[in-house]
Amino acid sequence: MSDQWPPRRPVPMPAPPGWYPPPPVPEVSTGYRRWARVLLALAIVVASLMAVALVASVVLLVHADADTENAASGYLALFLWFGIAAAVPVLLALGIPGVVMTRRVRRHQRATAAPE
Repeated sequence: MSDQWPPRRPVPMPAPPGWYPPPPVPEVSTGYRRWARVLLALAIVVASLMAVALVASVVLLVHADADTENAASGYLALFLWFGIAAAVPVLLALGIPGVVMTRRVRRHQRATAAPE
């Protein structure tokens, strides 16, 4: 008859008294802050160069369409489009870590700021 009873469960451990303290804020070095700013600034520069290249390519296409004797403008516009397509991974490689690092720096500054 004893083999039909379910096995006994262990006695649950009591919970620790009180609350756990909040986890310590990881330290952010000055080099980390500097690289966050550098990556974000480079991403902004690359994005602005891509915008300028896009506008220039549209202008070159309009110029090539207006003057059928000048096909070089159209080819230069295509070259700019290839440059924009090649710059997209560079923009992502600079922008995403820059934004993540900047958010971590701001979170650290808020966590270490004196409460008012």
